[in-house]
Amino acid sequence: MDRRRVLAAGATLALAGCVSYPGSETDEPTDEEFAATLVEDAIETRRRMTDLTARRTMSVETPDWTVERTEDVVRAPPAKQRIEVLESTDPNAPVGSVTVTNRERTWEYNPETGIVDLQHHPYKVDTDGTRRVLEALLDEYRLGYDGTTTVDGREAHVVETRPPVDDIGRSIDLVVGDTTYVIPLSTADLEGLDVARTIWIDDEYRYPIGERNAVEDDGETRYSVSVTYEGLSIDDGTDSETFTYQPPREARVVTDGPEPDGIFESRTEAADAVPYELPDPDVPNAYRLDRVTVVEKAERFGTTTTLWYNDPNAVARELFVVVRQVRRFNSNVLEEVEIDDRTAYYRDGRIQSVFWECDDLNYEVSSLTVDAPIREIAASIGCP
Repeated sequence: MDRRRVLAAGATLALAGCVSYPGSETDEPTDEEFAATLVEDAIETRRRMTDLTARRTMSVETPDWTVERTEDVVRAPPAKQRIEVLESTDPNAPVGSVTVTNRERTWEYNPETGIVDLQHHPYKVDTDGTRRVLEALLDEYRLGYDGTTTVDGREAHVVETRPPVDDIGRSIDLVVGDTTYVIPLSTADLEGLDVARTIWIDDEYRYPIGERNAVEDDGETRYSVSVTYEGLSIDDGTDSETFTYQPPREARVVTDGPEPDGIFESRTEAADAVPYELPDPDVPNAYRLDRVTVVEKAERFGTTTTLWYNDPNAVARELFVVVRQVRRFNSNVLEEVEIDDRTAYYRDGRIQSVFWECDDLNYEVSSLTVDAPIREIAASIGCP
């Protein structure tokens, strides 16, 4: 799937906080401080969110064309979503299109072609793209507050954001939730461009209920992407079958990505499907084993087993342990560390990882959060 096309995306919503805002009687925070507080509230709402449902309208305008679509959206962050297109002038998303994603696979149905694109993703790490966008706004953008307005009959706070001065390059990515819209720009276009992002944060939920990204040239809008929610509901629960999909009988299913040989609920169940002993790592008490995926490839790649752990009380708080029969890390680009007198290799970045070898097996412990004790977890595994 090409995520750089104009595709259905998630915006945002949050917990109401008791704060005064500019213009109220207390009038303590500045516009910038209050805008930051609103974004912080939205991040916290997203961090604890279990589900979101809404009818979403998205429009894209350029000098040459305009498209718009309306869709029903159900999300259970970070991994699960269901999107059904109700109205559309977007050729990439005709009426009747359906996208369903869960932790193991994604279905994309195009009614015009009659094709269902089924993607297996046994190695996909479930980051929360929407929360990362909000965190980037808070950390990197210049924020301002522009009062309140009404969106879908609900009071919403208007937060104006501006990217860092040096953040404009040859292309501009307008991110709406987890969708990226790319605007190609020539070098000559860069001078005088003004990039603005406006987010409307619902007063009750303290979560984004609308968003507009615009590229302006001397006060004239050249490109824009807008998203609004209607009938927004958060944490009201979803049916267990919402995030599974049964293709239409007449549809042709095209499969992509490595299909797991097994997805198991416990180590005991998975043990019979692999040719080696599975580790039993000591993970923090907040984490629970979510699933075990087993993928068998050609002989030269062997069998790969991934044990996935997550914190059920926090979105995208996940770590995983991998056992491979073939080495898949490059020690030359990693930091060498010692764990219980055993040589291991550490990788820092969006995902933190520790890799090491033991006899004929290779191990990995990785986490999306900096506070996960991946070295201690690695030490608890050692060399089984």
